[in-house]
Amino acid sequence: MPILMDISDNERITIDTFQPGDAEGVGDLFRSVYGEDYPVKLVYQPDALVEAFEKHENIPAVARSSKGIIVGYVSIFRSAPAETVYEAGQGLVHVEYRKHGIARATNRYFAEVLAPAYGAAAVFGEAVCNHPHSQKAWAKEGAIETALEVDLMPAETYAREGSASGRVATLHMTRMYLPMEHKVYAPDRYEEVMRFIYNGFRSGAVVERERDEIAGSEPTSIENRLFEFAGVARVTVREAGHDFQAVFEGHEADAFAKGMVVVQVWLKLSRPSIGTLVEYLHGRGYFFGGILPRWFGVDGLLMQKVVPRPNWEGIHLYSDRALAILEAVRHDWQSVVA
Repeated sequence: MPILMDISDNERITIDTFQPGDAEGVGDLFRSVYGEDYPVKLVYQPDALVEAFEKHENIPAVARSSKGIIVGYVSIFRSAPAETVYEAGQGLVHVEYRKHGIARATNRYFAEVLAPAYGAAAVFGEAVCNHPHSQKAWAKEGAIETALEVDLMPAETYAREGSASGRVATLHMTRMYLPMEHKVYAPDRYEEVMRFIYNGFRSGAVVERERDEIAGSEPTSIENRLFEFAGVARVTVREAGHDFQAVFEGHEADAFAKGMVVVQVWLKLSRPSIGTLVEYLHGRGYFFGGILPRWFGVDGLLMQKVVPRPNWEGIHLYSDRALAILEAVRHDWQSVVA
């Protein structure tokens, strides 16, 4: 059901699922705020926006004014390895409509209507940590903190609003829709913090300690995606075989050669011998990031490496739980640099 909002005697806002006829208006909305500079170019491409919606790759909620314009937008879209895990983001409200609660209403619509309607197992957001506002907004939609992505975004992204003192971390927050019982294996190094995170979050995971296991004979399967505008490489480890170290080091070298300053590694927590991978990565300067619920269908583990000293002083968090995760992340970073 759409959400209806009367904002004046002669104007009504309807929060609803995106339709093909909205595509041109979405582009106009983003141009009104960002010009042509918004990094997700899909919003400017009507045909591609419609195609992504029809394939359930990008599922927007829009705020339509009775005056015939699109005044608000937010989307859930696929960015994790598992197709049933969606990221929520790209939220925007027209400057002239920002005092009517439209952002809150579009967030509520995607959380309560879109995600269940399109079969999302989980929806996550990367709430920026240069201020706590988006973290609080996510928490209101039932999302729980599970990871901290250090120095994910460059300060230049926030130059217009002047809210960042350096690179900006994000708090990974997830709302679970379809819990699934599955085993996850906690490396000895991270067992305590992992149990803390799982104690406050219901993903269906059953936590067990890591096991000794000889690497299989299957080849390593790694996907490496570079976000050059942010200086970030995301390395997805689908399979870690006997040749893992050689394959991984090739991807890592490529990332740094191309100027990346942050490398994130996503590992499957369903691997009993995950501790072996963790110790290898830790020895190469990678530190704990947190849990990625249902990331691979089963849960994932985030490890990360930051080339300069992280902007710890620029991280502002809203909850005791988030602060506890930050403490664990920073403690592990200190053990790496030591």
